Amino acid sequence: MKLLLDTHLLLWTAQGAEHRLSSDARALISDEANELSFSAASIWEIAIKSGLGRPDFNADPHLLRRALLDNDYLEIPVTSAHAAAVALLPPIHKDAIDRILVAQAATEGVTLLTTDSAIAGYAGPIRAV
Repeated sequence: MKLLLDTHLLLWTAQGAEHRLSSDARALISDEANELSFSAASIWEIAIKSGLGRPDFNADPHLLRRALLDNDYLEIPVTSAHAAAVALLPPIHKDAIDRILVAQAATEGVTLLTTDSAIAGYAGPIRAV
């Protein structure tokens, strides 16, 4: 299965904070049959929020991106098709980064793994873990 991890799942996985992951999330992420990916939007979100001093986003976006790529995660760039797909989403969630992740999952045919119950309210390839 092709999986796109939301920003918090990426951070927790990369920082070795597996205790913050549900057993379902741990199983999906550790299953070698699954193809793991991350969005350029998540790296952007981390850059912004770590720059603002948010402790829950305490990560160097350059190092995180490199580590993800070195660990065989696929990077999904943000394209104009993804941006346009946001216009098709109902107003369930107001966060722009989360909305682009939903649009990317739908456009790319990957399953978005998220810990956010509001994101899980969207139809499409989304799995709350």
